Amino acid sequence: MRKTVFLVLIFISSLSLKAESTETVRFASEDGLQVTADLYLAHPVDQAPFIILFHQAGWSRGEYLEIAPRLNKMGFNCMAVDQRSGGQVNNVVNETAKRAKEQGLAANYPDALPDMLSAIAYVKKTYSPETLLLWGSSYSSALVLKVAGDRPGIADGVLAFAPGEYFVKQGMPDNWITTSAGHIEVPVFITSAREEKNHWKGIFKAIPGNKKFSFLPKTDGNHGSRALWSQFEDAGDYWEAVERFLKRFQE
Repeated sequence: MRKTVFLVLIFISSLSLKAESTETVRFASEDGLQVTADLYLAHPVDQAPFIILFHQAGWSRGEYLEIAPRLNKMGFNCMAVDQRSGGQVNNVVNETAKRAKEQGLAANYPDALPDMLSAIAYVKKTYSPETLLLWGSSYSSALVLKVAGDRPGIADGVLAFAPGEYFVKQGMPDNWITTSAGHIEVPVFITSAREEKNHWKGIFKAIPGNKKFSFLPKTDGNHGSRALWSQFEDAGDYWEAVERFLKRFQE
């Protein structure tokens, strides 16, 4: 009897590990640069909604080491992407950014847009998810809003953690994101640290319709997707708001 119980526990444990395991993949961006991403596939790809996760400035796909497995447990498949504008975090080096530097390619915030579009194309071609969500952190959260506005139908929803008009110093108009946001047709969730609301309130206002949602913590909060890291005491409040938004894609 004890042996049977032991074997069952091993089996259950293996299932849990499988649900949170990653596979690293690479695909070409529009200019041929190889983009690295980590897959978190815990559910049948033709049934579960799929979230593409993009990191904040100076970081890597390692921003989602803790977040992606929790999204798996909620019923979502995920892919965390290294954009060429980044560095490292949580001991995970941004391989795409490293290659871009070695090849002498520009790696400012807007230069990451082709990498993000290629990631979306890769997921659609390879997995054909019925529901696809885009999730960004800091500069990439602004870019996912732009993508959703400029390309209707490319995604079914967007989550933006601390977006803003971050691109003026890089030659873009001061309403580059806001203008695109005015054309978004899918549900949108925006959040940030409490003091950052002014960075995105104009963007939020520009989004038409009543399918837009926002959250600000009662605490100071944190910038970008790291607001969900368990090391922060208010992470649970952010997660509650995120889960409430995501439930609409599982109904």
